[in-house]
Amino acid sequence: MQPRNRLLIALLPILAVAGCKSKGDIVLNEGVGITAVRGACPAVGIPDYTGDITLFRVPGDTSAANVDVIAAMTNVRSQCNDPGEKVYATASFDVLARRTETSTARRVDLPYFVTVVRGGGAVVAKRVGTVTLNFAPGQERAQASAQGGAYIDRAEATLPEDVRRKITKKRKAGDSDAAIDPLTLPDVKAAVTRATFEVLVGFQLDDRQLTFNATR
Repeated sequence: MQPRNRLLIALLPILAVAGCKSKGDIVLNEGVGITAVRGACPAVGIPDYTGDITLFRVPGDTSAANVDVIAAMTNVRSQCNDPGEKVYATASFDVLARRTETSTARRVDLPYFVTVVRGGGAVVAKRVGTVTLNFAPGQERAQASAQGGAYIDRAEATLPEDVRRKITKKRKAGDSDAAIDPLTLPDVKAAVTRATFEVLVGFQLDDRQLTFNATR
């Protein structure tokens, strides 16, 4: 196995961690229908190809022999504070790193981003931070933690009342709409999409780094 593969985490295409599960989540009751509607807290995760980063000693040479530092995000955790009009969600994570040259002490600063995404694709906010890894002399591995947070407007993350009624409407066997999943209705589906927010974290990669992650 090549060195760069030893620390790579398995990235989920959509979400790594669900945010703030509670009585407000969309749930199923023994297969008969939806009985509650999810709250305003966003889900938290890592987008594809941004959860790890590889640094090379010589720019442009992406061979295994030229690997300098490998780092990967893991253990993504979320917290959500939503009592008011603004919902504040944080994403915390750990970074595990490995270097190939261990003779001296070294500090490595890696940029990461925190974005708020609405409706599965529209970025409504983004911030960039830095996580610092400190390698002691002779130390091959290092670990660090970081976090980022974002505010989300509760009103925008809340489903309209008429849509909530359609989702939570009780249905009995034999009713004309008993077999219809309300989440497949065009207006309901569109409203749920508009009210869905995600807080995503990942390494701030340049085009070459992102291409490397996507094509290796």
